[in-house]
Amino acid sequence: METEKFDYTKAVRELEEIAAKVEDPSTSLDDIGALVKRSRELIEACRNYLRSVRESIES
Repeated sequence: METEKFDYTKAVRELEEIAAKVEDPSTSLDDIGALVKRSRELIEACRNYLRSVRESIES
């Protein structure tokens, strides 16, 4: 199975959308919990991507 290439720009855009939803008073606490979980996943993926880019530049 081929994995989809990570799109850093798309991940950052999704994180911005999540932040806006969390700040919206109409967002339920249950939804906020799911959004926080997704943001953690995206942040970890972004960190890994940036780490790999840095390593490829330094080597």
